Amino acid sequence: MKTSELRQKFLKYFEQHQHQIVRSSSLVPHDDPTLLFTNAGMNQFKDVFLGFDKRPYNRATTAQKCVRAGGKHNDLENVGYTARHHTFFEMMGNFSFGDYFKRDAIHFAWGFLTGKEWLNLPKEKLLATVYAEDDEAYNIWLNEIGMPADRIVRIGDNKGGRYASDNFWQMGDTGPCGPCSEIFYDHGEEIWGGIPGSPEEDGDRWIEIWNCVFMQYNRDEQGNMNPLPKPSVDTGMGLERMAAVMQGVHSNYEIDLFQGLLKAVARETGAAFSMDEPSLKVIADHIRSCSFLIADGVLPGNEGRGYVLRRIIRRAVRHGYKLGQNQPFFHKLVPDLVKEMGDAYPELKEKQAQIEEALKNEESRFAQTLETGMALLENALAKDSKKLDGEIIFKLYDTYGFPYDLTADICRERNIELDEAGFEREMEAQRNRARAAQSFKANTQLGYEGKDTEFKGYTERQTEASVLALYKDGEAVNELAEGESGAVVIDFTPFYAESGGQIGDVGYIFAGENRFEVRDTQKIKAAVFGQFGVQVAGRLKVGDAITAKIDNDIRNANMRNHSATHLMHKALRDVLGSHVEQKGSLVTAESTRFDISHPQAVTAEEIAEVERRVNEAILANVAVEAAIMSMEDAQKTGAMMLFGEKYGDEVRVLKMGDFSTELCGGTHVSRTGDIGLFKIISEGGIAAGVRRVEAITGLNALKWAQNQERLIKDVIGEVKAQTEKDVLAKIQANAAQSKALEKDLAKAKAELAVYAGAKLLENAKDLGAAKLVAAQIEADAGALREIVTDLTGKSDQAVVLLAAVNGEKVSLCAGVSKPLMAKVKAGDLVKFAAEQIGGKGGGRPDLAQAGGSDAAKLPQMLASIEAWVAALI
Repeated sequence: MKTSELRQKFLKYFEQHQHQIVRSSSLVPHDDPTLLFTNAGMNQFKDVFLGFDKRPYNRATTAQKCVRAGGKHNDLENVGYTARHHTFFEMMGNFSFGDYFKRDAIHFAWGFLTGKEWLNLPKEKLLATVYAEDDEAYNIWLNEIGMPADRIVRIGDNKGGRYASDNFWQMGDTGPCGPCSEIFYDHGEEIWGGIPGSPEEDGDRWIEIWNCVFMQYNRDEQGNMNPLPKPSVDTGMGLERMAAVMQGVHSNYEIDLFQGLLKAVARETGAAFSMDEPSLKVIADHIRSCSFLIADGVLPGNEGRGYVLRRIIRRAVRHGYKLGQNQPFFHKLVPDLVKEMGDAYPELKEKQAQIEEALKNEESRFAQTLETGMALLENALAKDSKKLDGEIIFKLYDTYGFPYDLTADICRERNIELDEAGFEREMEAQRNRARAAQSFKANTQLGYEGKDTEFKGYTERQTEASVLALYKDGEAVNELAEGESGAVVIDFTPFYAESGGQIGDVGYIFAGENRFEVRDTQKIKAAVFGQFGVQVAGRLKVGDAITAKIDNDIRNANMRNHSATHLMHKALRDVLGSHVEQKGSLVTAESTRFDISHPQAVTAEEIAEVERRVNEAILANVAVEAAIMSMEDAQKTGAMMLFGEKYGDEVRVLKMGDFSTELCGGTHVSRTGDIGLFKIISEGGIAAGVRRVEAITGLNALKWAQNQERLIKDVIGEVKAQTEKDVLAKIQANAAQSKALEKDLAKAKAELAVYAGAKLLENAKDLGAAKLVAAQIEADAGALREIVTDLTGKSDQAVVLLAAVNGEKVSLCAGVSKPLMAKVKAGDLVKFAAEQIGGKGGGRPDLAQAGGSDAAKLPQMLASIEAWVAALI
């Protein structure tokens, strides 16, 4: 079965089971600053799972493109050297948003994998894992699917903490989480490796092909697991892994999709085709991630996503160099990729020319660096040293621009250790030299020496201007070509440059049909603004007459949030006290984040009062007025400096009626009423004596309120309340009922345990002067104590040792009747027992408790008790 057929078959199967086919989201996550790239199928549904978004469907299926090559999820260095690591991969998934749960998720997976009309995999080749405490999933596999018990593996907390398990999924430290059930495929006895949980689990025989995540709980900041009102399902099937299974091969690189790319790599590099050549695999993998990232708008750069892309490109080019190809070749693989994947992902076809151009430009830029650096590195490595000196690593990096990670990559391949400590010493020395030599010129990021920028953005959203300078990779150029990143300096600009906590404006610069997308605006000197972004159409040249136009929607949102920050600052000082001072700020289109000096948490009542005061000022709809005046005159007005900027002799004073007067150079609304609704959405400590308050305004505040309303309605429905007023009473009643049931259950368990204990005494081992009870029972530590006390109270000859296993913990309790305590002491008995199962404990002569960790040794320990007691009687 071809990879393309498998992809379509998966989507068709779930479509037939009432799942909505949803198109793959971009590799660049939108509205999620926690992710560098989309790395899982569930990313685009994150807000749905969190309850912040609702779709017109409650079942979905996707073929999601994913990249793992930077940040927390980074597989880059393993790519090309293992059978299954990739920088780019496809995750097939099916999702339930409060619809079906464990039973259906497991049955759906099993049906697709083993159904005759679908994949028809041999059932004896499959194995399932479940979280150790997930009896529900275990029983579904055992009793409904018919999986033999010896092929259902329980995986406990194996990562150093509670719920830290290969089979317990968490979105983060808090939020939705739950157990998961993975399905593994057996590649055969001829391949080394063992089942999950075994010492040989890292081998390649048993390979995970499917994972069902059961979002069952919401983990709060205290670590409590609160059941979700609408449990959901997130599953994933690795397309490349499954294609390897269906095509009867062991390595992902042997599947049809990669075979075509590998042959193309061999063709363009002039290398012999061989599945044993890691460099062929590296390049074949990297052309996928690089092309898809460029198609989704990422371009090579020096930071963030652009830097990761540049790193991947340069790694591929370096492997081409290793194969003997020192001419640009990487971009020539794009048509082969389009042939393989263009039908499934039309964006590759649509942007093929742009992808080729971006790759070609980066290859050419890197060629000289690579040639020079490789020669120097080869010379250093030829000295037969086991360790590469840190000074050499730094020289390659600093003088010749040879990336540190490429040096590390090459040394790793040759088993040569890097002198990381020496490299860091050289880096720190360079930082010290830079600090010592710092001057005004050093602070100008682009070395611009021309005329100043005249900022028109307070009154104009669009200006006519001329291009004064252009920069690419930090160097002055005469033009920017399509696809190139850079910076533009113009003489008149409506773009606000980031300062005072407010982010820089975005928008476009037009020169006829030529278009430069402004993605950020920064000051490169005190009075010179740089518009940073990408030339998205045509070319831009120095001297061009242009039209600069900001994004009005984003500017308006920035202004609402900035003006609200001023009102909030005043309200915070009025409510909390004059000790409140600004310690940091960030104003974006989405929210305003304001850090203040305050020794304790802001209470709910104080937050409510701050919100009331700010919204009162908004409803007053007073004019927002700005005036330029001397610092002396500004101080006379009582104006406050909000953001701690360095001001000159003249300053800009912003006044909002009688509510607020502050020094500020930012952009603001015309009247306070333009802000709309104001709402504080979070407050918390970030350092000793510093609190962070985050707030939203306008449509963002409206959306937040609507989400809260939707959540309340969901809660009302879940607890079956009649009105909102009844919700709290219903929740309290349910909690009280649950507590009463738990109390009744505990009482019943205790009574049942005492009854079971009496039966134990009837079957006690007669040692003449003593009757011995040594057994393992089902009970918690408290119940053990009650049972032992009961048994020793019923007999003058009782010597008792009971054990119970709860999770991975073993509990022991020993008791001795008073007439026997002169000969046998409970503390000695429990100590003797505990030492055999990896624990310790002790207590009184009549009653003692202990714990242990090695439950496997319980039978042997219990068998040894009789001889120990008999020797003392």
